Amino acid sequence: MTLTIHIDDSAAPYEQVRSQISEQARAGTLPVGYRLPTVRGLAESLGLAANTVAKAYRALEGDGVIETRGRNGTFVAAAGPAAEREAAAAAQSYAERVRRLGLDEPTALAAVQDALRAAYGRDGGS
Repeated sequence: MTLTIHIDDSAAPYEQVRSQISEQARAGTLPVGYRLPTVRGLAESLGLAANTVAKAYRALEGDGVIETRGRNGTFVAAAGPAAEREAAAAAQSYAERVRRLGLDEPTALAAVQDALRAAYGRDGGS
């Protein structure tokens, strides 16, 4: 696992730790079951306070990216079910919102398709 903290970055150090671990877990660079360093160990290696790393780990656990197994350590979690639940909740919120706005189904669906194309970097022809 390789993390780089940029002190001059606008993102707080804990957010940099959180986002880098999250990205590496989702990309598979950190595979499911990978044991993360202890809070203290990672803080020491990055030159950060232990509370900063602990805050990042708590946020990652809340996002379902990692799981703490007590004294056994902290591991990259299986993202599938948690990610699917979060996506379903976001879709439900979106559906309720566009209905309140008075959009019809084809218009709401077109907006989602446009957003997905933009997020995944595909043009209209893909």
